[in-house]
Amino acid sequence: MHGVRKSVDSVVAVLVSAGVHAWIKRHECRRVLFNTKNSFFLIGPLLLTLVNFEVENLAYMLVCMQWMDLLWAASFYSRFFLCYAPFYGLPGALLLFVAVRVLESHWFVWITQMNHIPKEIGHEKHRDWASSQLAATCNVEPSLFIDWFSGHLNFQIEHHLFPTMPRHNYRRVAPLVKALCAKHGLNYEVKPFLTALVDIIGSLKKSGDVWLEAYLHQ
Repeated sequence: MHGVRKSVDSVVAVLVSAGVHAWIKRHECRRVLFNTKNSFFLIGPLLLTLVNFEVENLAYMLVCMQWMDLLWAASFYSRFFLCYAPFYGLPGALLLFVAVRVLESHWFVWITQMNHIPKEIGHEKHRDWASSQLAATCNVEPSLFIDWFSGHLNFQIEHHLFPTMPRHNYRRVAPLVKALCAKHGLNYEVKPFLTALVDIIGSLKKSGDVWLEAYLHQ
């Protein structure tokens, strides 16, 4: 599972994490300005790569003094605006950059969260590593289109177990992982693509209702 203050995916948990466990104390719920599902749809897809990733990457390069990375990043922005500003002007090029980032962000959020949001988020339960990974995520049924569209992240279980493995190999190792899970009685969950997307909405509604109940009765 994604442990609060332990998983790297929960660094911004106060803003984007959703789960039925009210791990923030009830008296702290006044920090919640709106329902979880509204927070997800209004903030997450729009701003994740556009703001969080851009700011986070820049902060990392500056704090860790990764000057070569910073130089390459600066060259990307320079080349982007040098390429498009002559055609659209500086405001038009900036608008194009924002539009591309918003589109990318929507894709990224839906593709990654269909494997994560319906799963557990809470405090550490001191389970073994493999069981924790299987509790944290699920797979989406593979197909040529889904594999391509998701960048092979539909094999999210394998991605958690083998994070450095090239993604195109996930399909090959998935049957082996599934057989090993069956042998040891571990749950290996696979969902249809549309079911995984619908489960995001259902999970957000359930989490939002829990937060709202805690907020109204604090």
